[in-house]
Amino acid sequence: MTDDELIWRVAGGSGDGIDSTSQNFAKALMRSGLNVFTHRHYPSRIRGGHTYVEIRAADGEVPSRGDGYNFLLALGDSFARNPSEDAYYGNEETKPLTENLDDLREGGIIVYDEGLLDEDDVEDLNERAEEEGWHVYPVDLRGMAREVGREVMRNTAGVGATAALLDMDLDEVESLMEDAMGGDILEQNLQILQQAHDQVNEEFEHTHDLQVPTGTNEEEQVLLSGSNGVAYGALDAGCRFIAGYPMTPWTDVFTIMTQNLPDFGGIAEQVEDEIAAAALAVGASHAGVKSMSGSSGGGFALMSEPLGLAEMTETPLVLIEAMRAGPSTGMPTKPEQGDLEHILYTSQGDSCRVVFAPGNIRECYEQTRTAFELAYDYQIPVMVVIDQKLSGENRNVDESFFDRQPDPDPGTVLTEDEIAEAAHDPSGKFNRFLHDTDKGVSPRSLPGQKGGHYLATGNEHNKAGHISEDPENRVAQMDRRMRKLDHIRDDLDSAEDSNQTTVGPDDADFGIITWGSSQGTVLEATRRLNDDGKDVKAIGVSDMMPFPEAELEAFIESVDEAMVVEMNATAQFRGLIQKELGRFGPKLTSLLKYNGNPFEPAEVVEGYEAQQQGEEDTPGTNTTIQPAAGD
Repeated sequence: MTDDELIWRVAGGSGDGIDSTSQNFAKALMRSGLNVFTHRHYPSRIRGGHTYVEIRAADGEVPSRGDGYNFLLALGDSFARNPSEDAYYGNEETKPLTENLDDLREGGIIVYDEGLLDEDDVEDLNERAEEEGWHVYPVDLRGMAREVGREVMRNTAGVGATAALLDMDLDEVESLMEDAMGGDILEQNLQILQQAHDQVNEEFEHTHDLQVPTGTNEEEQVLLSGSNGVAYGALDAGCRFIAGYPMTPWTDVFTIMTQNLPDFGGIAEQVEDEIAAAALAVGASHAGVKSMSGSSGGGFALMSEPLGLAEMTETPLVLIEAMRAGPSTGMPTKPEQGDLEHILYTSQGDSCRVVFAPGNIRECYEQTRTAFELAYDYQIPVMVVIDQKLSGENRNVDESFFDRQPDPDPGTVLTEDEIAEAAHDPSGKFNRFLHDTDKGVSPRSLPGQKGGHYLATGNEHNKAGHISEDPENRVAQMDRRMRKLDHIRDDLDSAEDSNQTTVGPDDADFGIITWGSSQGTVLEATRRLNDDGKDVKAIGVSDMMPFPEAELEAFIESVDEAMVVEMNATAQFRGLIQKELGRFGPKLTSLLKYNGNPFEPAEVVEGYEAQQQGEEDTPGTNTTIQPAAGD
């Protein structure tokens, strides 16, 4: 066991305060100078069940969850519906201990609440602990909490026990408590924290060598999720209207926007369903307000018709799609990257949209701002794709990163003077949909502007918006709308910074390709392979549509073979690459994972090694290798 990193897993039942406890502990580690990354695992059942949160903390960069973990705080499930082993879901009371041992690293630490759990609850716990070199510390956290305050405070006792075993100072934890609570509740929590800390130090000899790493951050840090990044990017891009309906994991973005929009003079509406949500956002944008909506896969399916309406009427719109495991309801609280084809091609007819899939919090912010810029400059729907993993994981980010000015620019909207000089139909209507325009973008007016009235219809239409099925008009309008994507691709290619992220030596002969939230894990795995002398490089792709053809072509052409890593069963991103760059099909294999858990870096390393050895299954993991086309 080394002290290079701490990966602390706190496990309990839904309702035991696992999420808030982990958030505060992560903040305490961050404030002590460490970089942190959290991974949240919780059940889809409304009435709760076993849940845990991992916090990975280190002095250096922490781009993903780790391989297993080295400290378990098992609180037990105090809300367990049935403590019987014969129950349908088993003995839920003991699951925080029994279901978390397989991932515990050799030499790891276990603290369990002996007020709720017993070593007899885990078959052969002592034997396994001896075999794996685990250090087991039973502490009556429940009894301590009941004696001083309320039972839920046993999570505070657990943090005190953790701090004692890791030789961690309590100052930052106490400071966070003082910020979050007051009165008797604060005093009781502080007392329990100190009591647990002192009791563990008095009763147990430290037989382990794991300690909290030390580190320093050069500037003030904030702890945020991908949902924060998307929401803050939207607010700073000038978004002032959102409509939505709750659906995990999209709800996080919707909630953050709803909480903050009033401070910016904006409006948030929770409506009866996702069809209404997207339609309201289209209407608000048509009226001149920067607008957004979103959902997760099932709700996004209902948005297909309003999305097609926005494409046909050329109404700017930003939609967020927060993926989760499907089909249908699927696994609502588990990550998957299975909606890509749905997002790219849903709605009627040929798609005319932009799709970004950011890979981390910073990219969520930047690419959401870019999404609004392109949507309102090119009068086109733009989608930002995240997933349950990116939506819920927390990382520390420099506070100064968000020190930006809001952008109120409404995009390509004419003034009334410009409208007066613009082309009009003999009927007096404004020619909103001209055939031959710069970059395919027609001049736009807003309702209420003098001389700017036109018809907005979901049918194909002529220059003034009247329904038209004239073949020449259809081809001219369709070609013009599709031409926007070519110019958007040019804009993205000429930007100072690419949306694609690369790591590894330029002349490497093996490439790893991924997209969206798997990016950090793949980049870490690639660095490990490089440190081990392997000639590998990787690219994380964010631009799904229009596709970054030149960048991917250069990357794949430069290697002998490449492995595409993604969280779905049908290799959807690999399919997109082969659609756009078909000649490279024989170079591409796939590493797929779709069991409800995100990749760990070691699984990507194992996938590379298995592929190099010509194996079709990756040994010891929950991943699958698909061979190259023609193999």
